[in-house]
Parts: sequence; structure tokens; C-alpha cells
Amino acid sequence: MDSFISKVVKDVINKNTTIKDCVFVLPSQRACVFLKKELVESTTSSFILSKIISIENYIQELADINLIDTTQLLFEFYSVYKEILTQELIESFETFSQWATIVLHDFNEIDSYLVSSKDLFSNLKDLKKIEYWFQDKAPSKLALNYLQFFEHLNKLYNLLYKKLKKNKFGYQGLIYREAVHNLEYYIENNNNKHIVFIGFNALNKAEEVIFQELLNNNLASIYWDSNPNLFNNANEAGVFLRKYKTTWAYYKKAPFLWMDETNLEERNIEFIGAPKNITQIKYAGELLSKFENHQNTALVLADENLLALTLNSLPNSVKNINITMGYPLKDIPFSNLFEKLFKLHLNQQKFNKQTQHQFYYKDVLNLLNDPFLNKLHGETLQKIVAKLKSENTIFLSKKAIEDCISNPEKEQLENVLILFTFSNNVNTIIKQCSNLINVLKNYVDGVDKEYLYRFYTVFKQLETLNGSYNHITNLKTLAQFYNQLLNNEKLAFQGEPLKGLQLMGMLETRALDFETVIITSVNEGILPGSKNENSFLPFDVKKYFKMPTYQEKDAIFSYHFQRLLQRAKNVYLIYNTETDGYGSGEKSRFLTQLEINNPSIKKTIINPKVQKHEEILLQIEKTPDVINKLKAVFTKGISPSALATYIYNPISFYEQKVLEIRDDDEVEETIAANTMGSVIHDVLEQLYKPFIGVFLSKENIVQMQQQTPELLIKFFEKHYKKGNIETGKNKLIFEVCKNHINRFLKQELSLIHKGNKLKILALEAKLNCNIIIEGIGFPINLRGIVDRIDELNGSTRIIDYKTGKVEAKHLKMDDFSVIGEEYKYTKAMQVMLYSFMFVSNENANFNKLESGIISFKNLNAGFLKMNFSEKPRGVDSHVSEERIHDFMIEIKNIIKEILNPEIPFIQKEDLPF
Repeated sequence: MDSFISKVVKDVINKNTTIKDCVFVLPSQRACVFLKKELVESTTSSFILSKIISIENYIQELADINLIDTTQLLFEFYSVYKEILTQELIESFETFSQWATIVLHDFNEIDSYLVSSKDLFSNLKDLKKIEYWFQDKAPSKLALNYLQFFEHLNKLYNLLYKKLKKNKFGYQGLIYREAVHNLEYYIENNNNKHIVFIGFNALNKAEEVIFQELLNNNLASIYWDSNPNLFNNANEAGVFLRKYKTTWAYYKKAPFLWMDETNLEERNIEFIGAPKNITQIKYAGELLSKFENHQNTALVLADENLLALTLNSLPNSVKNINITMGYPLKDIPFSNLFEKLFKLHLNQQKFNKQTQHQFYYKDVLNLLNDPFLNKLHGETLQKIVAKLKSENTIFLSKKAIEDCISNPEKEQLENVLILFTFSNNVNTIIKQCSNLINVLKNYVDGVDKEYLYRFYTVFKQLETLNGSYNHITNLKTLAQFYNQLLNNEKLAFQGEPLKGLQLMGMLETRALDFETVIITSVNEGILPGSKNENSFLPFDVKKYFKMPTYQEKDAIFSYHFQRLLQRAKNVYLIYNTETDGYGSGEKSRFLTQLEINNPSIKKTIINPKVQKHEEILLQIEKTPDVINKLKAVFTKGISPSALATYIYNPISFYEQKVLEIRDDDEVEETIAANTMGSVIHDVLEQLYKPFIGVFLSKENIVQMQQQTPELLIKFFEKHYKKGNIETGKNKLIFEVCKNHINRFLKQELSLIHKGNKLKILALEAKLNCNIIIEGIGFPINLRGIVDRIDELNGSTRIIDYKTGKVEAKHLKMDDFSVIGEEYKYTKAMQVMLYSFMFVSNENANFNKLESGIISFKNLNAGFLKMNFSEKPRGVDSHVSEERIHDFMIEIKNIIKEILNPEIPFIQKEDLPF
């Protein structure tokens, strides 16, 4: 395949005997590299290489002005802004930076298209005034400010232009305008050179003027990459080339270079529809894996945001790759460290904790768990994390953090602990961030070191700029500006540009040709882009002043698309089939146009292969070591809740009792359900404790009601430690607990008021007993703590408190064989086991023995008793010796199953929660 560049080189060499005097100007730096290769390969003799330069660098030479960095430009613009506006109108740098980038983009286009700024801004101001003249009411203050804003734009533009030009720096548009001003001088002093422009399409007004002047003075020639199809008036891709050919005076006497009529007969074009971005990229990876080599192959990302996903989806067969796009800093893991650091201090301000020097616990834990900080002294940091979680403090001081470790450990962590002290001076904070990177660089290797260096340059640039301009005056502005930099700045890749797979964005393909082309995200809104424009200039104003709108941008991408496919032998165009509310699933109209002209195009819709994954239930065999551990557990004592865990899921029982895995401590910002339960249990125990063994009176209950608020506070402090119960959800939970206890005490009062005799026999009674099970060679120790044992009118009641909701149906059981089958029967199992242990210990008789639950979320139901009746609505709550005997047969069967070495622990399916 003869590429466009190779054809141009041959033609230039044939026409120019002194090629060393030629200056080749191309649309991109990437195209310059490919042209250099063609020049070297086109001759066998030695020669002085011609100057090869991108259009941006060429225009800078012509204007004798250097391109300013975007960050520095924003700082310069704010300085100008502060000079022009009065003090009361000046916005903070934080607010200014949100709209200034849009204004600078507009300034750039004004200059690139050589528009008279005075005419444009005057026109724009008048247009905005007219909009308000036709309103019935007087303009609001907001409207007046809006009008005033447009009045200031021209002043801002003029002063910024003068200031930048004086310092020999400029944004791209300014450089273009100055290049046009310098054109006459340039022509006079470079008449011995011949400029060769290659591969251009859409020129701004400044480029048109420069190109035509050089052509008319016989100092240049220009090679367009065009074909007859582009000169069909119905083809939007050729709108610019048609205009140049018909309107430029140069082409009235000179030939148009040139019209390439290459028409590949054997050409494979395939449309592939794929759901979602990840499927598109994975399929592109599959395509690449099928190629023998990737030389002369381009993977073009119409949506450059998919770069990170693409890099993780390339097949191992891709040995060499050249990436023309930069890697966004926001996608680099290291960016999170400073985001966490700024959030730590910003939230301190948000919660008004500066005077107390305290930080929100989540921010502290996020920072201490950062993987890059943990490269320093991870073990010590995790020690602090564990201690802070156990203390349950919502707001932490630096001293509280330091108290978690010893003095030698504090010295080790000096570089981390200093992050909890930020200066009020933003320049000092920036320097502190640079110092942290300096420390971390000694603990990382490979690509992480490259990441650190890129962030180091970002902070050093901020340090220099803010040292000179001092626009960033507070942490909030610094954090916002940092996030803006992350979104705009990129990490450049280094590689061999002429080897292997070319991974590029659409604009990088200018003037380049490839045999195999894969383009992803060929969807409306991406290729071509959406009609939304970030600009303060209305569409009609842009059209009047001949500035580019979305229509011109569509034509530009249409040209790039058609040109890239013109000489390619294999073309794979992948688009997203998934629709959403914004029409992202609509394939690009470029595909429809291509399909009309090429009816033989192959069309495929793909879907990811759904692998049927048969979930294998986890099984743990009971080795001798496991059996020995179980023996120790059952000898020491097994509780009803542990047996309930086994019924819920044997694997959970194995993890808790054999492996002794416990839930990790977490800080309770909102009171957890188990904390709430512990508080209610402890308050009731404390209230009833003085009255054990006596019949309760009304006075006793009234006394308890008076003590409730004080005891609630006491036990919340015990279980919730340093948590706040004065505000928010915790205040509501506190009130709920108080309501539960008060309602319960009212029920007790009502019970006594009706003449019932109630005596507390025991509170939080520790019960245990040994049982012998046939086939097991050691006694099993059952143990448990029953919340309350009382006597009501001569009947003994075994009572378990539950803060969750329990209903009577959960305690209705006429067949004990179902206990081991379903978790819902475990509440009944628990109170029955308490009954068994109670009668075993106390040698109590079974006359008038009842057991059951008091549910605080179902207090209206009162004491929920075990119900053994076989009838649907029958009631039989007597815990008899016979029923206890039948119940214990099933309990023994469950224990035998747990201790049977032949039965593994098997994971349960369909867990209830």
C-alpha cells in the first residue's frame, strides 16, 4: 500500500532537486515522524534532512511567540481580571476558574479566525440587551450582572492580549493572529525556502491567510489528501476542500494537489455492534489477538476516555505498542492520596472542628489506609486503624491518633502524622505535598515512580505560579484547582513510534494511513461529537463572524473518518448498541452513509459469552484437628446461639467456632442494632436488680420509670463509647430505646394494677449443664445466659428479650423434628434450651413452667409463649417434662451431626439473610 505521505515524498523529490531547502509542515507531531521515515527510505544516498515541523510549532516560529501553559494562562487571566474589575465585583479564584476556561476558549477562536474583537463583543452586548428589551418586567440584578459580564469581556480580552504579547507568550489563537501580522516580514526573509504543507483539511482563518500568501509568493506548495467523492456537494466531508479549490485565487492558475483516485477492490469492511463500552474494547482485543502481527495496524478510540480500559484489554500477542494519547492523571491511583488529604482538612472546616483540631473518623481511616502511605510503614498504620476502630470515636484529634502508638513509632511515622497539621498558608500546603512525594519516591518502583514524578511536577508548577501570583488563597480553592488539573493534565507515554500497534485518538490519525483500522465507539454524539459547545458565544453570532460551530466540527470528523478508511484494506467499525436516555446506543450516521455506498459490508451484532457457572457449595471436611477443636468447644460450653448459627449455615459455625474468625471492629457512627439491644438489656437488668426475690409493687415500677433516662445515658456511654447521641439518627435511636423501655414498664404496671403477683427470680442468669450423648465419648456442656426468670401468679417464666420483631408464629411448634431444618425455629430452640438448663440446674419441677420471648418491636403482643398445640388456633404453653425430653432428642441429633467426622460442614443454599 502506497500511503498518502509516501506519494507526497516521491512527488516532492521529483520536483525539487534541493530538498534540503524544503520545510515540511504537517498537522501533527505524529505525522512528522512518519514523514521522516519516508524521506529516509526514499533515497539510498546521503543527504541533509529537511526541516520537518508540526503546524503548531511552525506558527510559533512565524509569530516568534511561545505557547503558554494552560495553568499559567489561567493565573495570568485572573491577574488581568483583578486589574479591570472593581473590588466589589471581583469573584474568588475558585469561582473565576469555573468559567474562565470557557472564555479563554472563545478568545482562542476569536484570534484564530481573525475576528475583530471590538465588533464581536459590541455585537454580543447589544444582542443580550435586546433579549431583555422584549421582556415585560425590568431586568433583575442577575440579568444586569450578566449584561455587565459581556461588557467586561472585551476589556479582559484586550488587556490579556497586550500583556501576553509583551512577554512573548500566548495561547494558540494569539500566536496565529501574530503570525499573520509577521507574515510580510517572514516572506521577505525566507525567500530561499520552500514550504510544503501536507495533509491539511479544515483551516482556521489565520491558516488560510498564511497558506494563500505563501502560495501566491511561490514560497510554498500544498498537498491535500482528497478523492473525487469529496467533491460531491452532498458529502459534508469535502466542504472545506471544495471551498479552497473554488475560492482561492492560487487555484485559478495552479493545479490542485491532489486528487487520489485509489479504489481498493479487495476491501474488507465490517460493522460490529456490541453492548456497552467494555464489550467493544474486549472485542477489539479479540480481533487483535487473531492478527499475526500488528505492524501497520491502528486501534482508534473515538472516545478517548476508554484508554485505561483498552490498556487492560490488549492481548499478550501485542508486543510493541505506540500510544499517541496521554494517560489522564485522574485515572492514576496516586491521585486519590491528595484527594483524601484535602478532604480530611476540608471536612474539618465543614464540621467546624478547626478550633478543637479534630477530624472526621472516615477521612482519617481513608487516609491511613491509602496504599501509597502504607508503603512507608503499613504495619504501624494498620495498628493505628485497628485501635481507632475499637475506640468508636467519631471525631479524632491528632493527639488521639498519636496515642495509638509508641514514641519510637511516632518518629517513624513523622512524615504521615505531619499531614494532620496543615498551615493556613496555601503555598506551605503545596510545598508539604511536594515533600510527601519526595519521601514516597524512595518506597516505590517502576511505573509508580513515574506517577510520582508527574505529580511532583504538578505541585512544583503550582508552587511556582502561586508564589508569583498568589491567587490560590485557601484550601478549598486549592482542592478544586487540583481536581481541574487532574481532569486536564495527562501523563505522556514513551515508546517506539514506528513499531507495532498504533493506539490513537481520531485527531492523531491525520495524514496517516494503515492497512488495518479498528475504530471503537462509532456512535452519534461521539463520532461525530455532540452539538453541545462550551462557549459564551451564541450560534448565530458565530455564524455571522464565520467562526466554527458544531456543523463545521461534524464536517471535520466526517473527513477524518472517510480519509482514514480510504486506503485501508481491513476496517472494523465497532459501535455501542446499548441505548439510554441520551441516545448513546444510536450508531453513527457515518456508518449509514458508508453502508449506502458499500452494500456488501458485513454486519455483526455480538454479545459477551455468558458462561454458565454452576455454583459448587463449599464443603469443609472434618479432619482430626477439626474434631479435636470441636471437642474443646463442646467441652468448654456451647450456647443456644452457636447452635442457631450452625442451623443458619454450617460454614459460619465452622468459621466462628473452629477458625475463631470474628467480625472486624468498625466505628459505629450510627448506633448498630446489637448496640441498641445491649443497652436495653443492661438498663432492664439494672432497673430490676434491686427487686430480685420480692413481689413487685406499683411504686417499684414508678421508681424504675424515673431512673430510665439516666441509666440509658450511662449504658450508651458504655456500649457506644465516645459516640454522639445528642443529634441526628442517634438521637432518634436513643428516643426509640427510651420509648421501648417506658412502654414495657407501663405494661408491667398494668399487670400489677390488675392484681397479678409478679416476682423476679433471676436476671441475666448464667445457666449451664452437662449432657451425655450416646456415641460421643465426652460430656457436652450446654451454657447460656437467660435475660429474666420470674414468677407470675405461681407460674415460672423463662423470658428472653428481643429488640427485633418476633411474632407468635415463630414460637408455635408441635413437631420438634423441624428445629434443625429452618432458621426461623431457632428462637423457639433458644428458649426451650434455657428451660432445659433451668430445670436441670434448679431441680425444678415442671408444674406451671412457661418459656418465651418479649419482643420490643411487638410489645402489644405481650409475653410470647411457646405454643405446643396441634390445632391451628389452639394454645398450649406448658413446658412439660415429656416435651423437654422430645426436644432434647433433636438437640442431641444436631450435636451428633456437628461432631460426626463423616459429615462435612456444607454451605447452605438460599440463606434467609
